[in-house]
Amino acid sequence: MQFEEFLSLVPKLEKIPLTGVQSHLKMVPLERLADLRRNTLQLSTARQAGVLCLCYPDANQQTKIVLTQRHDYDGVHARQISFPGGKMEPDDAGPEHTSLRETEEEIGVPATSVNLVRGLTEVFIPPSNFIVKPFLGYTNAEPFFRRQESEVADLVLVPLQHLLEESFVTTISIDTSYAKQIEVPAFHFNKHVVWGATAMMLAEIKDVIKMCCES
Repeated sequence: MQFEEFLSLVPKLEKIPLTGVQSHLKMVPLERLADLRRNTLQLSTARQAGVLCLCYPDANQQTKIVLTQRHDYDGVHARQISFPGGKMEPDDAGPEHTSLRETEEEIGVPATSVNLVRGLTEVFIPPSNFIVKPFLGYTNAEPFFRRQESEVADLVLVPLQHLLEESFVTTISIDTSYAKQIEVPAFHFNKHVVWGATAMMLAEIKDVIKMCCES
């Protein structure tokens, strides 16, 4: 998708009803559904986080989004692909502020250069007990990315058009924190597999953008 076309969709994206759980469920394995039901009581004590889906024009004026890959460590999210973002700190004004602050810290994109379009539907992540609020935003020029080496192992730069095409949706068999060798719906970008909460958020972004394109 050309960046000019993406910008033309922004007024619609700001107002279109969110698809929420309807979109999230497309990327949730059956085992996760049961896990989510069992952990409903955790919502009252869950920690808050904010993440950013950042769109930008590349050198060819194609719209891309930036994802990050975590380092390999002893934890439930090791090596996973995610949006830049993180947990809300006491000094943050809210998850929106968190998403911008963490994006600047993790990938070097100044918060002042980001145009926020809107917030999206929250996702609860039982293994880490976080409620994550995603935001959609963009920069008018290709950012100069500066990776925070202690937090980010690699950047995954994905053409927005790939998110919109069904050919990039797949199913993988993996071990998770709640089950062994289960079939999990995922996106397959640049030899990277995106599943779990990030895939759920991407599914909503995909659906609302496609709705805007069709309206």
